Amino acid sequence: MSSESRLYDFSPETKEKLRKFRLGTSRAKDPQAVIYSINKSTLEIAQADDEVYKDMQELADELPTHTPRFILLSYPLTLPSGRLSVPYVMIFYMPVTSNAELRMLYAGARELMRNTAEVGKVLEMTDAEDFESIEEKLSGTS
Repeated sequence: MSSESRLYDFSPETKEKLRKFRLGTSRAKDPQAVIYSINKSTLEIAQADDEVYKDMQELADELPTHTPRFILLSYPLTLPSGRLSVPYVMIFYMPVTSNAELRMLYAGARELMRNTAEVGKVLEMTDAEDFESIEEKLSGTS
């Protein structure tokens, strides 16, 4: 058992939400994203709100300017070959204005969140404005 899994916790309800989101978005026609945060006192990782964001600008507007977050994103893309791809990624949102304690808290939980959410790729973002170019980041053209 890794040290991260002893330090941080996921409730059974959160694990079930993660599983349902992953399975439910695999054939999505629209982008879908959920925001996860860490409770500083209990070290429990849970969905920050019950919202499923379909608009990247709305998602960016909801992100705090001084606090890290984990964002799970399913984003349908049409590849140059014409084939539809729906990458399932985790965005590790770490604003440069975050304090050191929060930076360490989220950095320590990153791999556990990645493995528990079963994402294929992790993207790092430091600014909510980075969401404007999310398609390029996902398609590898940025």
